[in-house]
Amino acid sequence: MKLNLNYPLFKNGILMLFLVFVSTMSFAQTKVEQIDELISTYQEYGKFNGSVLVADQGTVIYKKGFGLANMEWDIPNQANTKHRLGSVTKQFTAMLILQLVADGKLDLQKPITTYLPDYPKATGDIITTHHLLTHTSGIPNYTAFPKFMQDESRNPYTPEEFVKKFDEKELDFAPGEKFSYSNSGYFLLGVLVEKLSGKSYEQMLQDKIFTPLNMKETGYDNHSDILKNRATGYEKQGGDYVNSRYLDMTIPYAAGSMYSTVEDLYKWDQALYTTTLLPKKYMTLYFKPYITAFGSADYAYGWAVGYSKIGTSTDSIYTIGHGGGINGFNTNISRATSNKSLIVLLNNTGGAPLDNMTKAIRGIIRGKDYDMPKKSVADAVMAVIEDKGVDAGIAYYNTIKDDETYSLSEREMNAIGYQLMGADKVAEASKVFQLITEEFPTSSNAYDSLGESLMKLGKNDLAIKNYRKSVVLNPNNQNGLDFLKKLGDDVSDLEKEVIIADAVLETYIGKYELMPSFILTVTKEGNQLKTQATGQPAFDIFPKTENEFYLKVINAQLVFNKNEEGNIDSVTLFQGGQEINGKKMEE
Repeated sequence: MKLNLNYPLFKNGILMLFLVFVSTMSFAQTKVEQIDELISTYQEYGKFNGSVLVADQGTVIYKKGFGLANMEWDIPNQANTKHRLGSVTKQFTAMLILQLVADGKLDLQKPITTYLPDYPKATGDIITTHHLLTHTSGIPNYTAFPKFMQDESRNPYTPEEFVKKFDEKELDFAPGEKFSYSNSGYFLLGVLVEKLSGKSYEQMLQDKIFTPLNMKETGYDNHSDILKNRATGYEKQGGDYVNSRYLDMTIPYAAGSMYSTVEDLYKWDQALYTTTLLPKKYMTLYFKPYITAFGSADYAYGWAVGYSKIGTSTDSIYTIGHGGGINGFNTNISRATSNKSLIVLLNNTGGAPLDNMTKAIRGIIRGKDYDMPKKSVADAVMAVIEDKGVDAGIAYYNTIKDDETYSLSEREMNAIGYQLMGADKVAEASKVFQLITEEFPTSSNAYDSLGESLMKLGKNDLAIKNYRKSVVLNPNNQNGLDFLKKLGDDVSDLEKEVIIADAVLETYIGKYELMPSFILTVTKEGNQLKTQATGQPAFDIFPKTENEFYLKVINAQLVFNKNEEGNIDSVTLFQGGQEINGKKMEE
């Protein structure tokens, strides 16, 4: 509720103004109490340890630290604690690039070899800076290279040296063809910044962003620097924490090297409503959606943009945000320009459910219902596995999985399996993955994980069976197809084209309301079915059965549903372990 300054200044008017002011303060206090209870419960359940800032109507209404910035010395997190940001860095890199564009030093549509003549011409001549900014370059993501974290992440490199790790590799796809998140592309953007400015990426951040915005608690996180109030990064290992693995910060570079505080990120947020850093024309380019990236979100330049859920309601709000993850830290910044709200969550124990926390806080801000956190089934099960073994852990799982005080997450359970595999307990991991397939029988990822564990155990026939199930559920699972081929399986039946009669395709055409103001439109060109969500580009969808279709640009599937009369009356979107049903709208 905003203070209305338009009341007439006579006695009764002043009284009315005073009453409105009191009401506003009371409402804001209620929000504060709700946010504090929410985050405190997340901390109590071991799901958050970090710093929080929430703003509404451009004003900070809540900021606080939770848990410990340093567990050895019992130093608490506070609002001024410095956390590594991970990929939240990308929005700052994109800002530097657009500043170069505004200065006439860079054309976003020209090949990158125009500015980096030493980059291999075979790929550099067809990749533009726009492709790098939108993760559509096709350059393989270096953090996904086999054994990269074990073999390379501790070693210091100059930017020019590190580019050699990926510049000669074959592209994953033709530039501009689709979205595929690539830290390599943003690393290369940092090299572009240095080449065109004549200064280091770190110095450009300082000169062009931090100093103008008085962001004194933000910078490039050099390991050798002594930083007051720097948080230590930790990771969960079973029911306890360990120090996160060392990472040389020349590795994330322009893709994820920054540190900041929630207070400084509020300064950043406020500046983005102005033209302090960039003329309006280029600010528009900065936030413009270019390609579908994550479910209902598109990707702009260093930002995910799109409609986000408000608490547990069916309402949604247009947001601009980005998450980050780096050894021992995960982070999230979410901005809603319609009400100038900001949610910043910086966590220094890795793996916190920041998206769920953000959605709940958004609900509090808007006066909607929201979910309180629950205890983690996965955490409880892992604690029993460590103490009494995997069979006892699975037995305990069966006693708590339906308990309303616990939450069951496929992602968290899957992480248990990979934690066990990382400890060379592959047989135990395989039992956990088997459990996940039984609990989530429509999850392609569950069968893929089980297949991997069985392959490591030498049970190739069973591995093939489960990889096949994974690919049937998600025909776009190239990882599953690759391993099936490696295992000597004939995958021709999985790669064959499915033909659907034109008359059947016609019945799918229409508009489907996935949530208020978010419509999925299905059209047909020739015999190709296409889908387009509100504010997003259109994409081809491909059949795996008569009524089941999948996208190749992202891991998502659509199922068209019939009513009792045999007519198509809804569509179900499956993505990221979630399903959203949308009723077909009348023409």
